[in-house]
Amino acid sequence: MGTDLPLLFSKGDGIARITLNRPRQRNAIDILTANRLTELWDQIDADDDIRVVVLDAAPCGVFCAGMDLKQMAEYRARNDDILTHMADPFQMRMRSVSKPIIAALEGHFLGAGMLLAMHADIRVALSGSQASIPEVRHGRGTAWTVPMLWMIPHSILSELALTGLPITADCLAQYGFINHVCDTAKDVRDRVEQIAAAIASNAPLSVRAAKATLAAGMDLGCVAGLARAEALHRPVYDSNDAREGPQAFVEGRPPAWSGT
Repeated sequence: MGTDLPLLFSKGDGIARITLNRPRQRNAIDILTANRLTELWDQIDADDDIRVVVLDAAPCGVFCAGMDLKQMAEYRARNDDILTHMADPFQMRMRSVSKPIIAALEGHFLGAGMLLAMHADIRVALSGSQASIPEVRHGRGTAWTVPMLWMIPHSILSELALTGLPITADCLAQYGFINHVCDTAKDVRDRVEQIAAAIASNAPLSVRAAKATLAAGMDLGCVAGLARAEALHRPVYDSNDAREGPQAFVEGRPPAWSGT
């Protein structure tokens, strides 16, 4: 795979890795990158060898600067909009990916970068990096921010969305949006790898049901979410892995998960 591609993909040991690879454009999202991302979510869901996803970016001090405003300006100059050329411009497909997604935020995550971080299940960020929702400063929209109402306080989200001003990853960690803040980029990568390896070693059906349960609770509320969670977990309790886990414990060995 050529390293000049705007998006890199690899997998191994149950871990898939997606890398935003436009460092000269501060990893901004253009049409090609957005549509390739959308394709990859379907590919990842269809691949039983993948148990967890790491989303990172080529090092440049910025995880993602947002949408490619240069490309956006070129399209607007001819009365066109790049969003209409993207199959899923706000990457809503990420919310239904069955495998956990970990965002390795080794730099600033702005606009679409914040959007990608929002859609991840776990976020590890570099201390001092900044996040923002700058659409109001560029005459764009923020319809995609609704899920963030379940992630950070309403007043904090309001200030971000209405001013377009940045907030540090350290502050977002205090509100619970960031799981871990690390002092160096290497520390970010190491922590992400630890988390990914832990998830990949767990029973895959249990992991997928756990992720789907949390999403159902957010979407449906407590009562309906609990009912949906019970339905999601029935196949888990009836699975071969549900028998393998206790048996491996009794025999004092690591479980050999089959995903069935």
